[in-house]
Amino acid sequence: MKQLVIYIGCIAASIWLIGTTACVHQPWIPDGEPVPVDTTGTGSGNNQGGSNNNGNPCSPDSIYFALQILPILQSNCAMSGCHDAASAQDGVILTDYTNVMNTADVRPFDLDGSDLYEVITETDPDKVMPPPPNNTLSSDQIQLIAQWINQGALNLTCNDAIGCDTVNVSFANTVFPVLQDKCVGCHSGNNPSGGIDLNSYTTVKIQVNNGQLFGAINHESGFSPMPKGGNQLPQCEIDQVKSWIDAGAPNN
Repeated sequence: MKQLVIYIGCIAASIWLIGTTACVHQPWIPDGEPVPVDTTGTGSGNNQGGSNNNGNPCSPDSIYFALQILPILQSNCAMSGCHDAASAQDGVILTDYTNVMNTADVRPFDLDGSDLYEVITETDPDKVMPPPPNNTLSSDQIQLIAQWINQGALNLTCNDAIGCDTVNVSFANTVFPVLQDKCVGCHSGNNPSGGIDLNSYTTVKIQVNNGQLFGAINHESGFSPMPKGGNQLPQCEIDQVKSWIDAGAPNN
């Protein structure tokens, strides 16, 4: 087992004591080459946005960093006291593609050599990230990160609005997975951010009824924009949540 540990847990530094000497992570750059970029023609490797207007629909066979990977890291890791730019625990910053590639020791096409993957799949409670009492990443989230690394850890982009289904929308299959990936990391547990828990239908419905959920994700005036410190949700996901709310926010 490597000795290099990436602290991607969502806990304040003041209550998390590191028992070993912190390592400074260096970017893995084979033969002096820069971090990988998209060479498929479907998007820019340096684009930090979640989607674009290039007319390319999102492919179910490709993993899109800003749409699928970054929100998981932002919700569970890239916060104050953890791995935002100001805190940068153990030298790791997980706020955008360039910093993830340069500080989190992600090795394209190499799961075993990628510390980011190693720590999220740890079985030792003293090493796994996020650390207890925070919830570990779900198996679906871990698999998504694995697919991204195996595909070369590229920063692909696509136009997520093309083919967006706002008709066949349900809480279980559409709305809740979005919240789990992009919100629950902060809004769950014994001390959820802002006192808002989004980890069940009952608690989500409370935020629907008071208007907070849609106001926040749609970045409306008078609401705290969410995800906090991250990009606005893709328009397709916002439209899907709105469709579900307009249908009465059923527990379907």
